[in-house]
Amino acid sequence: MKDTIIKALALNNHIRIIACTTTNLCETARLQHDLWPTSAAAMGRTLSATAMMGSMLKDDREKITVSINGNGPIGTIMAESFKNGNVRGFVGDNQQFLQYNESKKLAVGLVVGTDGYLRVIKDLGLKEKFEGKTALVSGEIAEDFAYYFTVSEQTPSAVALGVLVETNNQVIAAGGLIIQIMPDATDEEISAVEEVVSKLKPISSLIESGMDATAIANSLFDEVNILEESDLNWHCSCEKDRFKAALTTLTHEDLTEMKNDDHGCEVKCEFCNTTYNFSEDDLQLIMDFKTACGK
Repeated sequence: MKDTIIKALALNNHIRIIACTTTNLCETARLQHDLWPTSAAAMGRTLSATAMMGSMLKDDREKITVSINGNGPIGTIMAESFKNGNVRGFVGDNQQFLQYNESKKLAVGLVVGTDGYLRVIKDLGLKEKFEGKTALVSGEIAEDFAYYFTVSEQTPSAVALGVLVETNNQVIAAGGLIIQIMPDATDEEISAVEEVVSKLKPISSLIESGMDATAIANSLFDEVNILEESDLNWHCSCEKDRFKAALTTLTHEDLTEMKNDDHGCEVKCEFCNTTYNFSEDDLQLIMDFKTACGK
């Protein structure tokens, strides 16, 4: 099953639904970063939520950046998503494997922690970027996004996220669901949403059973109007020229030290672990460029 995301309306268009399947995306992230099970679950949940937020953007050039840090052992989780469905991310510690003793479920909340924030930055191509931040509720990520939507964007929301990891560490089912109540929803419609949410099975279980994003949305209410469906992909936009531009911000002293003492430098992209090497000649060209620009 390919990874897809859908946007839909229900209950007289007073309820917005966004659903996605991200199994391939999350498995690619696991392989890219050599993630252990709990790290993979935390990263996968964040990728799914960020992808759904990215679908809310209006232009392919706009971008959502989400960072989560609850001062837990996993450190920072970061993800980026564009309107076109390209998603990427990384975690601070890729080697987290912690389970809740009784259920043996992956203890995402424990590795993330709650002493911190969920931060969302929307780059809409304007001079100023929009930034919202809310305290973490549980570290389980779904509840934290629901709290963010309700508090920071004043949109009451239910969020479900799931990542099912096999004993061999492979991600075999992953995805997410957001149900949002619009301002003109009636009390009866709100009650209907609450009932649906109370009976909702784990998203990863639904996807493992073969349901795609459209099937998940259609299973929620009697009449669901699917507005849009698109693909999701792991994609990192890093390239050597971008890191070259970043090196131009260093001082001549730092560049000279890297050239003479280290005989070049190596830069690694945190999102995809691709390594870019800059030779002594590369660093000299950067210094020459800075001199020509009067820097």
